[in-house]
Amino acid sequence: MDTDRIKVLISRFKKQGSKRFEFLGFEFSWSTSLRGKDIIKRRTSRKKLRKSIKNFKEWCKMMRNQKFKTLFKKLNAKLRGYYNYYGIIGNYDSLEEFFNISLKILYKWLNRRSQRKSINWDKFEEIIGWYNVCKPRIVEKINRQLKFNFA
Repeated sequence: MDTDRIKVLISRFKKQGSKRFEFLGFEFSWSTSLRGKDIIKRRTSRKKLRKSIKNFKEWCKMMRNQKFKTLFKKLNAKLRGYYNYYGIIGNYDSLEEFFNISLKILYKWLNRRSQRKSINWDKFEEIIGWYNVCKPRIVEKINRQLKFNFA
């Protein structure tokens, strides 16, 4: 993308005409902060979110027959890595969406270990608590947040 096109996409003078654009797995757009100031909002790109869910589904298919201790150790590492990359200020909704969908996928594939339903949802939630599955969290610090200087 050339610089003239980026200026048109994210112009601070034409916020209504500005479009969203994707870069490095994030979607950038204009929004208003809680204090009423104009800010550039960042969230996980929808395309990357779908791809991450698809990859997680394939991982669950491969790992469903592992012991719970091994499975949940690798699951926590996978979730921590996802949160470390996408855990920026203003992106909690996307993190939570990935977390909830991934738990539903894992529950589905754990119940396909045999012909009968192995665990119900209550038992699954108990197992999640037992193995301390990482909850979504924002890892970006406010003093290290990306700042734009429009001088």
